[in-house]
Amino acid sequence: MNHENVEKNVGLMGVLIAVAIASGGLSQIIPLMFQAEAVEPIPGVKPYAALELAGREVYVREGCYNCHSQMIRTLRFETERYGHYSLAGESVYDRPFQWGSKRTGPDLARVGGRYSDDWQRAHLMNPRDVVPESNMPRYSWLADAPVDGAQITSYMTALKTIGDPYTDADIAGAAAAVEGKTEMDAVIAYLQGLGRHAPRLGAIGVGQAESAP
Repeated sequence: MNHENVEKNVGLMGVLIAVAIASGGLSQIIPLMFQAEAVEPIPGVKPYAALELAGREVYVREGCYNCHSQMIRTLRFETERYGHYSLAGESVYDRPFQWGSKRTGPDLARVGGRYSDDWQRAHLMNPRDVVPESNMPRYSWLADAPVDGAQITSYMTALKTIGDPYTDADIAGAAAAVEGKTEMDAVIAYLQGLGRHAPRLGAIGVGQAESAP
């Protein structure tokens, strides 16, 4: 095909441009789709327990991801502050995942166990009681909002249909597991589980490091 003919034919040029863009896009997207299917959870990572799942839903609902990422990059200043860089196998059961780059507050990927439940509760009730310079809003009403057991049961059932390995016993016991719990209890349970199974710095080999973000 003569290059001059293409330049003079706007319609043909448009078609060829579309084909070039589509080919380039597919060459990038398709390998990632197959890679995503091959990602396995790292040792210890399991689907969220009922109370943790309820807490995660509150976390997403309240837009906590707008200020807190859950993605530690391979940069030294990040790993020294937060811990081992994030691995895809940690987020296998996150729907939607919480990776991102927006940070008004600190990254929470490794916050589990860093503070006590009482500290987390005080922080949610009024952040400035424990971090005077914080600009985080209060979430005190969560202490009065009960967790909906039926909703969590339904959610776990839906997650099972798309591949999360919940058992029938897990689903049957979901309502009982959150009975009498508040949304604040749930958020604390979720936060305390973040990063608990992440490897320590220096524990990942070169081959695995290449697949990190």
